[in-house]
Amino acid sequence: MNKVNQISVFLENKSGRLAQLTRTLANHKINIRALCIAETIDYGVLRLIVNDPQATRTALTNAGFTVTSTEVLVVQMPDRPGALAEVVDALASQGINIEYVYAFVARSGEDAFVVFRLEQMAAAIKALSARGIRILSSEEVYSI
Repeated sequence: MNKVNQISVFLENKSGRLAQLTRTLANHKINIRALCIAETIDYGVLRLIVNDPQATRTALTNAGFTVTSTEVLVVQMPDRPGALAEVVDALASQGINIEYVYAFVARSGEDAFVVFRLEQMAAAIKALSARGIRILSSEEVYSI
């Protein structure tokens, strides 16, 4: 399975709310693999890749957070200039729109991992695979 389950959490833009969320995850022994926050004046959307999406969803919902799940792709690429351009070119050549993207690096100078939310997931998998671009399985991502 190439699709990875991303957790999105709606956070009120007020002091301590992110601390409460991260403490909840720590108390449930949930490890964050990647995250990004998109914010507005009143709220933020925290997007998380974690080692156990189902436990995360349950823990955060029980703690009073508004939580959703979204399927994303995680692509592995060399940590070097131009690597992201190659991946994005593969998607653009097939007319695949990227809704959002964020990245993480396990160790600088080695591989980078980029999370993509795409409109056409099946077409994206086909386009990336055709170019020899490695898409990680959910099991690989959760165990990074």
